[in-house]
Amino acid sequence: MLIGYARVSTSDQDTAAQKTALKTAGCELIFSEKASGGRWDRPELHKLLSQLRKSDVLVVWKLDRLSRSLHDVLTIMERVKEKKAGFRSLTESVDTTTPAGRMMMQMVGAFAEFERAMLKERTHAGLEAARKEGRIGGRPPKLKAQQQQEILRLVKKGKKTAAAAARLFGVHPATVSRLLHKKLAA
Repeated sequence: MLIGYARVSTSDQDTAAQKTALKTAGCELIFSEKASGGRWDRPELHKLLSQLRKSDVLVVWKLDRLSRSLHDVLTIMERVKEKKAGFRSLTESVDTTTPAGRMMMQMVGAFAEFERAMLKERTHAGLEAARKEGRIGGRPPKLKAQQQQEILRLVKKGKKTAAAAARLFGVHPATVSRLLHKKLAA
């Protein structure tokens, strides 16, 4: 069975043209929704994926209707493959039910894997360069060193509870708990 998926990003857009193309392509069932392609929580897409059976074909008008994220597209393709179903994009002429279409998706996957590796490499190089310049990164501490010492002194002497110290310094109690755990465990 050919199962279509139509998606638009905003409420002022319409899926009518996509649905017409999907019906013309022979889709017997069409799922449609209004949701960003960058989001993973799309109920209609997940409903479609859960209903896919062996030999079904997921059909979209254009590949970017499936997702804006290459990672998500590859995740969806993996789920389609696990169900022993196929995938077809009408505009890009990608059809994983054919050997050429499967090769095309493997090439897309290879490029995506390469890009992930390059991004990881650039990130590590950037972090290393920042460390050499003395920058550690991350969020700045909520409490200065002398504030931390004051909290430790107040709690150790029993003048304040951890919660009271947190209120006094305007931080979340978990911040004080982590400080106490870190300093008292050392």
